Amino acid sequence: MSNLYYIQFNVPKMIGNETVYMQEALTEQRRISGGGYYTQASEAMLCKLTQTHHAVLTSSCTHALEATALLLDIQDGDEVIMPSFTFVSTVNAFVLRGAKPVFVDIRQDTQNIDESLIEQAITPKTRAIVVVHYAGIACEMDAIMEIAQRHQLAVVEDNAHGLFGCYKGHALGSIGDMATLSFHETKNIICGEGGALLTNSQHYFEQAEIIREKGTNRAQFFRGMVDKYSWVRVGSSYLMSDMMAGFLYGQLENHDKIQAHRHAIWQRYHLELADWARQYGIQQPSVPSHCEHPAHIYYLLLPNLEQRQAFIEHMQRNMVQTPFHYVPLHTSIMGKTFGYQAGDLPLTEDTSDRLVRLPLYWSLNEPSVDRIIQMAKAFRV
Repeated sequence: MSNLYYIQFNVPKMIGNETVYMQEALTEQRRISGGGYYTQASEAMLCKLTQTHHAVLTSSCTHALEATALLLDIQDGDEVIMPSFTFVSTVNAFVLRGAKPVFVDIRQDTQNIDESLIEQAITPKTRAIVVVHYAGIACEMDAIMEIAQRHQLAVVEDNAHGLFGCYKGHALGSIGDMATLSFHETKNIICGEGGALLTNSQHYFEQAEIIREKGTNRAQFFRGMVDKYSWVRVGSSYLMSDMMAGFLYGQLENHDKIQAHRHAIWQRYHLELADWARQYGIQQPSVPSHCEHPAHIYYLLLPNLEQRQAFIEHMQRNMVQTPFHYVPLHTSIMGKTFGYQAGDLPLTEDTSDRLVRLPLYWSLNEPSVDRIIQMAKAFRV
């Protein structure tokens, strides 16, 4: 096997005019800080692609999440319901404002927050429900929105995985009160580091623009709406540079090609590994009929932790990188400071122990996919 090339889990790659637009931001638009031509062009395209009224580019999805906490005026002692099976940015955004995370277990089929457990987690201190569309497969948003409306709670979609995903014909990111996107180099659409906040609310949009401009109404000043700008609320420096927005625009305008290639790989994994997975009790992704996934992650759930680790080692010996994913937040050092402990969320812990991800990216070629499938099928539980 020593003559085989190593297949990484992810390889970021340009597809079109990314560097052309970055150069144009510098030489033609003469603006490389945020808020320029490519910022506005990317925001307009995101609105079109996500069926939302407003998109606000940020320097990361983490910063977009922090902006949602500021928009909701989260305070000390507030509670925010969310899954524990997510990236740390989801929880940090609200803990930074003094909130307590209230972790809810996940569903066994989609690895998403279990909507049937949300209502019992609500207290008089609850301010918001944060959902994470794991692998871009939608949470059960009808039930979640109904609960939120009945209890007058905000819903934030952490849609870092879900750009181009749909729930009952509605684009993910367009359903909750606001949503966040990621353009990290591991995502479908990339610009190295970057994110966006989506909302259909004019009020949230206007306030989000202020928050990302250090709490000033600078955006209104540049549009001629005020004769000077000043500090009007608490904010931070969350604005993506226009050079990186140029890179992002080059990716967005090629989204059809990127998505077609990713779906082809995802579908090959799903079909060609099906018999092997069934034979050895390995769970493949479950996509409800009313959902459309964006081919962001292809994962497998091995029977147990030992088999998951054995699979990773087997693939590594055969020069294929297949990482596991989240360590549950409630079992972490910080999670324990909020009173959680191992055993509190059994399905979350079980999923974390068993899940492994296969390589899936734009430049992954057919011979590499052939080898990944061949090597996976060679593993025996």
